[in-house]
Amino acid sequence: MTAQTLILVGVAGAALLAALGAFAIAWRRSTGADNWRDAVGRETRKADRRQELTIPTEELPTVEPVEQEAEPEPVAAVVAVAHEQRVVEATPEEAGVSRRRFFNRALAAAFGSYLAVLGVELLAFMWPKLQGGFGADVEAGTVPDLLAATRTPDGGVIPAFIPEARAYVVPVNESSLSAQFAGKGVAAGGLMALYQKCVHLGCRVPWCPTSQGFECPCHGSKYDFIGEYFGGPAPRNLDRFTVEVIDDRFVIHTGNIFQSPRAPVRSVTYPQGPSCIGAIAAPAEEA
Repeated sequence: MTAQTLILVGVAGAALLAALGAFAIAWRRSTGADNWRDAVGRETRKADRRQELTIPTEELPTVEPVEQEAEPEPVAAVVAVAHEQRVVEATPEEAGVSRRRFFNRALAAAFGSYLAVLGVELLAFMWPKLQGGFGADVEAGTVPDLLAATRTPDGGVIPAFIPEARAYVVPVNESSLSAQFAGKGVAAGGLMALYQKCVHLGCRVPWCPTSQGFECPCHGSKYDFIGEYFGGPAPRNLDRFTVEVIDDRFVIHTGNIFQSPRAPVRSVTYPQGPSCIGAIAAPAEEA
C-alpha cells in the first residue's frame, strides 16, 4: 500500500467520523421535545389547565329586622373560574415538512451517499482487476518483434520495458537456464518477463547497458540480464512472471509471480562491462 493510498484512507476515515458526529448530534436534537407540553413540568401544566380565583365581595349592608335580632355577619362569595386550553395538533399532511425534519433528511441522504461512494471505492481498491492492467494477462507484443527489440546490432541485450505489466522482457536461451526454472513456465518463445522491483526493499531496478545487467541504485543489489542474483543485499533472484505464447503473441501473466533463490551457478555471464553504480560485493561463481 503506497503513501498516497494511506493518505486517502486516512482522509476518508476522518470524513466518516465527522459525518457520524454530525449525524448523531442532529439525531439527538430531532428526538427531543416536539411540543411545549414535554418541556413543561407537571405542576405547571396542572396549574395552567385550572386556575382558581377567589373574589371577596364587599361587605353587604345591614338591614335592621323588624324584630330585634343580632346583626348578621358579612358573607364572602367564592367564585371558581375554570380555564381550559385545548390544543389541536395538525396532521403531517396539514403541517408539511418542518425545517428540522428537512435538515435531518438532507443530512441522512448526504451521509448515505457518502457511505455508498466510500463502499464502491473500497471495493474497487480491494477487488482484483479482471481485464487489462497489472494483475491480469498483458499482451506485450508479437514474439518476432520482441526478439528484434531486445537485441542490439552487436549482439548485446536491451530489455523491452512493458509499463502495463511492470516488467522487463529479455531474451533468453531456454536450454541454458538453471534447473530451478525448468517446468515453471517463466520462459516462452525465447523470452522471459522480469518484475521491475528489487527483491530487497522494492525499488525499481534500472538497466545498466555497460554491465549488461540490472543494478539497484537504492542499496546496490545487482542481477544479470535474466534477473539472476549477482551481489548486494538482495536475498534472491529478481521475481519473474509466468508467460506463454498465444497466436504468436507474447502474453505475460502478471497475476502469477515466480520467486527463486540465488543460483549457485548463473546461467549467463555478468558483468560484461563497467558497473553503473560501482563495485559492491564479490561476484558469485559464473557459469
